Amino acid sequence: MSAVLHDPISRAEQDALNSAAPLILAPDDGVSPQQAWTLFSSGAAVLVDVRTTEERSFVGYVPDSLHVAWATGTSLTRNPRFVRELEAKVAKDKKILLLCRSGKRSALAAEAARKAGFTDVHNVLEGFEGEINAQHHRGTEDGWRFHGLPWIQS
Repeated sequence: MSAVLHDPISRAEQDALNSAAPLILAPDDGVSPQQAWTLFSSGAAVLVDVRTTEERSFVGYVPDSLHVAWATGTSLTRNPRFVRELEAKVAKDKKILLLCRSGKRSALAAEAARKAGFTDVHNVLEGFEGEINAQHHRGTEDGWRFHGLPWIQS
């Protein structure tokens, strides 16, 4: 059973995001978490979480996002089937947003997807948890959760 840990952003906040100019993205541009939410929640893009199954389970995830792990296990061993698994879930011409913990693995995954022929794939900058601060904590300065975007935990 999943518990909702953060309600979706308010209608006024969503309207403000939606009123922004249309996003025209270069193939290697990253998108902010807020831009990613606007694209994903409007149906203009698919959000693919590339973190491990364990990260999604213990840390949380974006509702209705797809999951294709870039790496697996505690040692983060590169998933050699990543591209095949992505191809099985998303068309190569669909706008795809890739999300990881801090934006580093998803950047590598986006590069691999582009090399495999995906034409509109983008890294979600800052990731789900964001960068580590001076006290070695995540989620205090940036990231999906920091910005108050919807997420759940099972």
